Amino acid sequence: MAPLRNAELVQTSLQLYRYLLRCCRQLPEEGIRQHYRHAIRQSFRVHADEDDPERIQQIIRRAIEDADWVMNK
Repeated sequence: MAPLRNAELVQTSLQLYRYLLRCCRQLPEEGIRQHYRHAIRQSFRVHADEDDPERIQQIIRRAIEDADWVMNK
């Protein structure tokens, strides 16, 4: 089960970024939310220059899987 509805609609890096930040809103404690928001922003900056469409889709799939794991933890 995905952490939020419409995970399958995420196709671009910007959509992924917004999706993950929305997932953070569901986390129980403010400290945890801040940690994951920071990690999301850092990852977005690290991969900002990625231009291979296949690699971008791989990153998107992995990020959604990781978000699912965090939300179910």
